[in-house]
Amino acid sequence: MTRDDVLSVFRDAGAILEGHFILTSGLRSPIFLQKARVLMYPDKTEILCKALAEKIQASDLGPLDFVVSPALGGLIPGYETARHLDVPAMWVEREDGEFRLRRFEMPEGARVIIVEDIVTTGLSSRETVTSLKALGAEVLAVACLIDRSGGEADAGVPVIALADYKVPAYEPDNLPPELAALPAVKPGSRGLA
Repeated sequence: MTRDDVLSVFRDAGAILEGHFILTSGLRSPIFLQKARVLMYPDKTEILCKALAEKIQASDLGPLDFVVSPALGGLIPGYETARHLDVPAMWVEREDGEFRLRRFEMPEGARVIIVEDIVTTGLSSRETVTSLKALGAEVLAVACLIDRSGGEADAGVPVIALADYKVPAYEPDNLPPELAALPAVKPGSRGLA
């Protein structure tokens, strides 16, 4: 599946939004990838996650024991990718501000791949890597549907992206005038009460 194929799935679902968006990272962007509009369709989700699973398999990481995703955004792509990899899916969730594997047990030395939806800065991925390594897991890579950093995000381990889609992102105090003229909207899920 090519980058254009992936973006076509997002466009068909109305998931590439234009405006002035506050990203989860706090950065601002004229483009927002509203993956929920894609993930609400099982057929579109299956197409993307099957292709991601194939890309993971082609990367020769060796045997996998688990797919682990950060809640909330990674749950659906993590589950569906795990289904195509024929391994169990787990997730970490925030407890006292830190990701924890609360509902599952992971044996020490388990070989894990983290599956994300969209990677921008790699923060959620790094936090997930840290939480799993603390349990003694061997974190092989982070895989995502779209890497909107264009390969610049630091996940702490290699990143396998189904598509790279470099989208401009700006510090809030360094906006281009055309973006600053638009009202800012925060469509992401982090920080919701």
